[in-house]
Amino acid sequence: MTPLDRLRKLCLALPEAEERETWQTPTFRVRGKIFCMAFREPAAIWIKAPRGSQELLIAAAPERFFRPPYLGHKGWVGMHLAPTPDWAEVEALVRRSFSLVAPRRIAAELEC
Repeated sequence: MTPLDRLRKLCLALPEAEERETWQTPTFRVRGKIFCMAFREPAAIWIKAPRGSQELLIAAAPERFFRPPYLGHKGWVGMHLAPTPDWAEVEALVRRSFSLVAPRRIAAELEC
């Protein structure tokens, strides 16, 4: 299974999540709002992060995390998926991004 296939499975398991290709890039959305963008080369994701998290993640592990262009100034964080990511960490970060973007009622379903 490729990293994109594994990410797709993870994202689409979230309530009301859907995949749409935009800018030749797979994007994962809830109610039309993007919570994760996936890139094939190099393998990476961009996700929404709570205020202040971007700087902490990049400072703690600059080899894994980066400030993505276009959305980095809004607090989004990029994460390299190569060579081998910690999939539990990827899932936690994707779920957090989803909860920041999703309407409250839908985000609450994650806590059940």
